[in-house]
Amino acid sequence: MTDDKRLPPLLKLALELGPLALFFLGNAYGDRFGFPEDHRIFAATGVFIVATVIALGISYGLTRKLPIMPMVSGIVVVVFGGLTLFLQDETFIKLKPTIVNTMFGLVLLGGLYFRKPLLQIVLDSVFELDEEGWRKLTLRWALFFFALAALNEIVWRTQTTDFWVSFKVFGIMPLTIAFALAQTPLLLRHEIKKAEEV
Repeated sequence: MTDDKRLPPLLKLALELGPLALFFLGNAYGDRFGFPEDHRIFAATGVFIVATVIALGISYGLTRKLPIMPMVSGIVVVVFGGLTLFLQDETFIKLKPTIVNTMFGLVLLGGLYFRKPLLQIVLDSVFELDEEGWRKLTLRWALFFFALAALNEIVWRTQTTDFWVSFKVFGIMPLTIAFALAQTPLLLRHEIKKAEEV
């Protein structure tokens, strides 16, 4: 096994989205396993915690390292999901996206302040950009994370739990993919072209 072993893209996607899909299914069908309708979110949270830990374990077992963002998100899932179950208060699991996205936004802005675009560390193996490109991309992602945090707050505070769960699964991911694709012109403008070997 090499030190730089990477997961195949489809497996990586499955490990990142699998726990979220199971969270949705747990909330949708928790009543079939004896949970009252207004307690399905607790069944879903329990499934989410277990699935997240398993996914991180598989990822580590295959690569001998954990990606920073999934690891941080996983820790928050375990902590706030645990509080949700222990206190029987769904507020904690609903706050998780707000906290994670705010943390990511603050860390990225902090890196920019200290002239260390941390997004470069996360994505360096995927993109090679000039310094200005990394700075702009980092700032955009930081602002996007803050927008996701604010959007999560609006949705969970104004909508039903079922709507929030569906939004978390079917709203956040398409928004993130659309935002990432919208950065293509910036990536192309600031990409460092490798000199072709003669």
